Formats: sequence, C-alpha cells, structure tokens
Amino acid sequence: MLKRILVSLALSTAAAFAVTPARMIERRGATNVFPNPPTTITLSSPITVKAGQSFTPPQAYTRYERGYGACRDGEGGQADAVFVLEEGATLNAVVIGKNQMEGQCTINHVYFEDVCEDAITIKQSSGVSYINYGGAKGASDKIVQHNGGGKVVINSFYAENFGKVYRSCGNCKTQFKRSVEINDSWAVSGSTLVGINTNFGDTATIRRQKALNVRTICQKFIGNNLGNEPTNNGSGPDNISCLYNNFDVTS
Repeated sequence: MLKRILVSLALSTAAAFAVTPARMIERRGATNVFPNPPTTITLSSPITVKAGQSFTPPQAYTRYERGYGACRDGEGGQADAVFVLEEGATLNAVVIGKNQMEGQCTINHVYFEDVCEDAITIKQSSGVSYINYGGAKGASDKIVQHNGGGKVVINSFYAENFGKVYRSCGNCKTQFKRSVEINDSWAVSGSTLVGINTNFGDTATIRRQKALNVRTICQKFIGNNLGNEPTNNGSGPDNISCLYNNFDVTS
C-alpha cells in the first residue's frame, strides 16, 4: 500500500512565516550531502516553538522523529507533527527522520531523510514563507504543498526521488492566487519541479535550477475548489505563469 501524507512540521493556525528575509540569504548552490545526525530524539508529542522564538538543537542537525510506525497509511494531524511553529518562529539545523507524521511550517536548514508522501504544507493566508537551504529525499507525492495564499520562496534546496517539489493546491475548498520562487536549487529523479494553477493566476519563477532526470519543470493546471482532480493545461515557460527560460535550467 502507498504511504499516505506524512509530514514532519506544523504551522500553528494560518500564520505566515518569514524565517529569514530574502536579502539576508547567502546565494549558494544546493548540496546533496545531508548532515550525519549526532544523535536521535524520539518524541511522544510535537515540540512547539512559540511565536517570535527560535529553536536550535544543542547539537546541530540532531535527528527528531516520532518513533517506529509513525510513517503509516492515512493522514495525521497537527498533534502528530514533530515541530509546531507559531507565527514568527524559526526552526534551525535539524534533521527529520523517516518516522514522522503530518504537519506544516516554514523552515531553515532542515533536512528530510525519507519523506513518506508530503514534507511541508504551507497554510498562510498571505505573506511570504521561506524554505532556506536543506533538502528532502523520497517524497512519493509532494515536498512542498501550498494550500494557503501568498508566496513561497525556496532557496538552495536539494530534492531527490520525488513526485513534485512544489504544488499549488489544485482542489482546495478555498483557493488563492499563489506564487513560488525557486533559486539555486537542485532536483534529481522526479516527475515535476513545480505545479501551478493558471486559472487562479499562479506564477512560478525559476532561477539557476539544476535538474537531472526531472520529466517536467513547470506543469500548468486548471484548478478548482470542488475537490475534483485538476486538469492539465500545458507545461513549459510562457512569460505569463511559468517564468523562466531554458538557460535557467541546467543538468
């Protein structure tokens, strides 16, 4: 049986996060070398990072997970997450193990060793969320699921063996005009880099992207708010929705 949506981080309510302002991000290429966690901590409940506070483990890149059997069929909820970040909180330098459950948040220097299906869900109503550095492997469906509004910026992120790196929700009950920006990232062995809904005005901007064995860079859909499967609406750069050119994507 397929492993269902299993995510590791949770965003409290519908808060918008901006972990690090874009102007402070050091431009650098993504790396496929994941940290070697010095220790593993198994949690019986999520760690909540309060509004405006920052969480950094005593030992950088400590692995956090929810224990054997957490990665199972069926969706979990916020109570099953590894971290819950309230508005304005920051999460730094952790590794999320393969024993994980569902949740949402914006992250900084976080690595997902083995995503069950989705890794990150964004539920902000507006504003900009940043995913800075880090990486994810083994996402059978999506790495970043954007259900709320506003913009997601992904900087220097590595993705391997995935369905989609980013997907604007195609059939959420409440729909938004969403945008995504991907900079200096690296994707290996996946179906689609980004999926957006052109009928809702979504845009995807892609710069300095490395892609190896990725079938589609920018897939366009006709989304809906009825829960129905969205329909394809073409793919590739168009200067309207998929904002990149062939020089922006290399292998």
